[in-house]
Amino acid sequence: MTPQQQIVRRLIDEALNRQDYSALPELLHDEYVYRTPGEELVGVEALRGRFEMYHTAFSDLAVRVDDMFGEGDRVATAFTLTGTHAGEMMGMSGTGRRVSVNGIVHSCVRDGRIVEEWELMDEAALFRQLEGAPD
Repeated sequence: MTPQQQIVRRLIDEALNRQDYSALPELLHDEYVYRTPGEELVGVEALRGRFEMYHTAFSDLAVRVDDMFGEGDRVATAFTLTGTHAGEMMGMSGTGRRVSVNGIVHSCVRDGRIVEEWELMDEAALFRQLEGAPD
């Protein structure tokens, strides 16, 4: 595993899976930008807010790394997010339903910290599962 991959892995293991937000300033560059289709978050606190929203929505949130590879300062991570919908998410109250959603994140690491990320997650599958529709 490259040093860049280790940094991205720590973000997933520590901040997401263990909710250790104190690791974020060490892992994220001062100029950090997170992008998804139609959204852009800037800075450590913005990403912390996103993580907190997911932890509130999914009481037992877990992100599994399915594949990780990269070259130079670029890291691509395929993941599966699982959890039980216990709290509000995007205006939808907790349903108690279990979800499993796939996604991919492309990260750029500069000066030993993540400076940019682009995430695509199958939000259509997420909302189908939250609504109880077959996926």
